[in-house]
Amino acid sequence: GIPMEIIVGKMFKLEIWETLLSSMRAGEVAEFWCDAIHTGMYALVSRGMRRIAEGRDPLEGQKHRCGMGNMFDYHSTGYDDLDELQRTPQPLIFIMELFRVEEPSAYKRDTWAMSKEEKLAFFFNRLVLRKEFGQAAAKYQEAVICLRNLQAKEKPWEDGWLKLESLVTPLVLNYCQCQLELGEYYEVLEHTTELLQKHNDNAKAYFKRAKAHAAVWNEREAREDFLRVAHLDPSMAAAVKKELKQLGERMRKKHVEDRKRYQGLF
Repeated sequence: GIPMEIIVGKMFKLEIWETLLSSMRAGEVAEFWCDAIHTGMYALVSRGMRRIAEGRDPLEGQKHRCGMGNMFDYHSTGYDDLDELQRTPQPLIFIMELFRVEEPSAYKRDTWAMSKEEKLAFFFNRLVLRKEFGQAAAKYQEAVICLRNLQAKEKPWEDGWLKLESLVTPLVLNYCQCQLELGEYYEVLEHTTELLQKHNDNAKAYFKRAKAHAAVWNEREAREDFLRVAHLDPSMAAAVKKELKQLGERMRKKHVEDRKRYQGLF
């Protein structure tokens, strides 16, 4: 029930489909007879499409090798009709309807078609949307540790090290955001401070540290960090103004409560 997507020029497994579709107009339905020389890979392609339709990963269980290599390992596609076609290749008739043609950046891919980095981001975002901050924080931490281990093999501040650092920084910030949601404020203070020792112009790190300071009643430190944020990134000025207002209200309320508490003691 979901249309298939082909990126033209990306060497799709069944190359003849790209040729056929490129000859069609949007909204057209066409029938093509293809000789067996063009249909040899159809069984493998169809297996992947069927698995996607079943909600499974089309590469599930495969080793890191070509599709034919996996066929020799497992001797079956998992579908009797495709196994028969694999044993005796034959001409096929394809009936196609071309729904639309889009720019490469205009569509969202399914998770099975994403790169490792895209899958990672998708997975983290899904955890955060579900408010599963503990799980998300654990995954962010695991990713940071893996990248730090790779970074340890590079010379500090050279290209390889900097490239990895550019990947680590947003992960650390996302980890800190999860910890803010979980109320682990001192954890946030530790990691943002460490990050700012290397990148003292990172407004987002100052912002998260300021919120952590505010949460543990470090008023002076929170105000200093919020003001740094507004200086480094004027686009965040409105957010800073809102946070400073909330900080002032919380501190005033705390002072009133403290006075009442101390009066009761004497």
